[in-house]
Amino acid sequence: MFQFVLDVLIRTADLALVAVGLSAVYALVKFPNVSHVQYAALGAFLTLAGQRLGLPFALAMALSCALTGVVAVLLNTLVFRRLLRSGPAIAMIGSLAVSMVMVALMLGIAGSRPLRYDFEIVSPLVIAGARVSHAQAYSIGAALLVLGGFAWLLYRTPMGRRMRALATNRALAEATGIDAHQVTNLISFISGALAAIGGTMLAMTSDVHVNLGTDLLLPVFAAAIIGGLGNPLGAAAGALLIAVAETAVTNLNFGWLVGQPLAFLPVTYIGAASFLFLLVALLFKPYGLFDREVRRV
Repeated sequence: MFQFVLDVLIRTADLALVAVGLSAVYALVKFPNVSHVQYAALGAFLTLAGQRLGLPFALAMALSCALTGVVAVLLNTLVFRRLLRSGPAIAMIGSLAVSMVMVALMLGIAGSRPLRYDFEIVSPLVIAGARVSHAQAYSIGAALLVLGGFAWLLYRTPMGRRMRALATNRALAEATGIDAHQVTNLISFISGALAAIGGTMLAMTSDVHVNLGTDLLLPVFAAAIIGGLGNPLGAAAGALLIAVAETAVTNLNFGWLVGQPLAFLPVTYIGAASFLFLLVALLFKPYGLFDREVRRV
């Protein structure tokens, strides 16, 4: 049972940071940025590049977060802000085009072969009979620490109040003197950095490959939608629910259905399970389970 809990936490850590960043930006720009998941892949590749240049892993990841955040701000300023003048649908289509361009650039520069970070091989940790690798433990710890810091920023700082004011009523917030462009750029930077951390943590437990962002697209959007698009911490809760659904479908023994002692679904059914959960949730809560916006500004 504890192994199941650990597996859920590992998968939640894979999804939560990227989903939180996606939802935070949506709260301000009001369009789903499809290219956001590619920030995770970009961050993973930049961390790998830094490590191969001889930088300590922590410093390489910090520089990766900063560079990915800058890319997110530049894309928001030079591309998405202009596309939004034609409406959110056009901006979403444009973000899909940006996503495809980013994939092509990463493929051309890094190639299609999966790559790995340079870590020493060590024995996994054994906790209450459950096994977890050091990389997975770091991933869970990093996700909890970063999400805690983001929650503090959102609810305990003037910048967080300005962000929530803009998300609640942009016209009124701008009338009170809040610089919407400055806040949006800062949140874009933070969301890019969060995605870079999430992508790096995911790559630590698997590989760095060009499809890393694309593989995150469906579960990350499912988590953000379940949590209520525009509710960053709701996206973290949505990531937890998606992780439970995905982990359960590959851990439940369905042998009693087919008359066999053991019968497990293949991992290819993971996506179907998460979207079945999303469909059922939206049938009863069309705007997500945690759609109520925070109004304590």
